[in-house]
Amino acid sequence: MQHVVTRPQPPFRSADGRLEIHQIPSWLDNLIWLAVCTETGAGVVIDGPEAKPVLDYCEAQGIELTGVLNTHTHPDHIGVNKQLIKLGRADGLSITGAARVADRVPGLTRGVDEGDTVQIGAVTGQVWLTEGHLNGHLSFLFDDLIFCGDTLIAGGCGFLFDGPAAKLHHSLQRIVGLDPATRICGAHEYTQDNLRFAWFVEPGSPALKARVDRVWALRAEGGCAVPSTVGEERDTNPFVRGHVPALQAGLQARVPGVDLRDPVAIFAATRALKDTKQHREAVSDADLGVAP
Repeated sequence: MQHVVTRPQPPFRSADGRLEIHQIPSWLDNLIWLAVCTETGAGVVIDGPEAKPVLDYCEAQGIELTGVLNTHTHPDHIGVNKQLIKLGRADGLSITGAARVADRVPGLTRGVDEGDTVQIGAVTGQVWLTEGHLNGHLSFLFDDLIFCGDTLIAGGCGFLFDGPAAKLHHSLQRIVGLDPATRICGAHEYTQDNLRFAWFVEPGSPALKARVDRVWALRAEGGCAVPSTVGEERDTNPFVRGHVPALQAGLQARVPGVDLRDPVAIFAATRALKDTKQHREAVSDADLGVAP
């Protein structure tokens, strides 16, 4: 199938230069991240539905694959583990996932939890528990990069599969509490749909309009709008803007009776509203002021 991204982000480095990050499109809209230690050359893949694109990429680029980091256990995130095992390529790899759901992480060699650390070659990262989308969901923080799976997806957030809403709200607020320059490496290219919904509940926002213009131009050329930054998400992501009067007004117009005194209730109502998919019909490209 044709991936929505035909021009992946070129490799880029963490602020301290110790990691080089490669983006590998997979399936229809998944983004596989491959992080390589610039000191040792060790490469670790973060999530993915399949292994072949990763193995082909590593071979073409001369990267030694040494491990896997799994944020959570949905099939499009642990498929890479299953295929590596099936192909006999998992032997000797460090496969790291949530200790809380260790039995669901194929090939797990190390279970981790909140407060633990993980290694990519000589580089140490922090483990955060960022639940709400799924129980045991982890994020991995390295310097100015956070690999957060389906917790925060550019312009939006993951579904509330396990919930409750309070957990995902807390996880999102924690992520956007990072430095504004922190780059958010989510696992899917859903940015246009997420920003269309953002306009549905907060129309006319100058920051959102600027992001829409930038993203639509990029996507028209097959480019990828991921990673985003914490600063962008604070300014435009409706799921972290429940405190903003303009968003509250837009939400209340769509969901009468929502308790605007309760941040979690605002978040839950926002997530439930997006689940209806009303925004896809209600907000046209013309409404956004962009070419279809």
